[in-house]
Amino acid sequence: MHEELRAALAGLLDGLPPKQAAQAVERLIANYRGRTPTDAPVLRDRADVAAYAAYRMPATFEAVRAALAAFAARVPDWSPATHVDIGGGTGAATWATAATWEGHRSTVLDWAQPALDLGRELAAKTLPDTEWRRQTIGEGLTVPAGTDLVTVSYVLGELRPEDRRAVVAAAATAAEAVVLIEPGTPEGYLRIREARTQLTEAGLRIVAPCPHSDTCPIVPGQDWCHFAARVNRSSLHRQVKGGSLPYEDEKFSYVAATTFDATPAPARIVRKPQLRKGQVLLDLCTTGDGLQRTTVTKRHGTHYREARDASWGDDWS
Repeated sequence: MHEELRAALAGLLDGLPPKQAAQAVERLIANYRGRTPTDAPVLRDRADVAAYAAYRMPATFEAVRAALAAFAARVPDWSPATHVDIGGGTGAATWATAATWEGHRSTVLDWAQPALDLGRELAAKTLPDTEWRRQTIGEGLTVPAGTDLVTVSYVLGELRPEDRRAVVAAAATAAEAVVLIEPGTPEGYLRIREARTQLTEAGLRIVAPCPHSDTCPIVPGQDWCHFAARVNRSSLHRQVKGGSLPYEDEKFSYVAATTFDATPAPARIVRKPQLRKGQVLLDLCTTGDGLQRTTVTKRHGTHYREARDASWGDDWS
């Protein structure tokens, strides 16, 4: 899906004045960072949507794909037949879902018709069976009963608190599995933490990244749970973002929950492993002991080799 998405995005800004694209990106950054909750669509016209797709879709795709991969690893015998992407915009999470599982049908719900139109255009060749439906995102939102998977990515921060709760409630009520993704900022983590509580109170089980469904052991204001996904920048991506490096690391927070029995990892690596001479330091979130640091040395044999190959966000046992 990486190359298919890149090919679909190529030439997206042709004919759009650079100044107009830059202004759209600047405004979108403020909304992406979650500081301007609103009851109106963030993407207002074709210029906004084109700038958004070029600026955000590659990073959103990689973050959602990483979250879905972590979830899929814990439910290897499960796959969705139906998928609803709430507030999906131009469809990055739908592309990520298609990169994780095959044989399902996706429906993208969004209140911005220009985003849906461009999303349909981008996906026409690769994801032709996707349905693009205009829908208010907030109170009154419903998800078809029996939906297998609901994704909500980089949307909660755009919503007013009451609409945020309504979206999570709609997902929790109708879906077999729910995966929520937000920016990997302290604010994004707090939104995920709040939604996580709402999901568990609705009876869902947390599958990833947490190794349990109990209260998060992190003290708000002192730290936050987030992960990183590597994004290879195309020339279009570098043009819109004004960057020179061929890659960037997209930081994100997420939670995945199910209504069915699923076993989370015994522990999750929550910081980049620190390599020392003959040892690896791992910061873990664990099932019974909360947050802890473990040191794996050469005398641990196979575990040491596994620790040296481990990455931030991986399972650990």
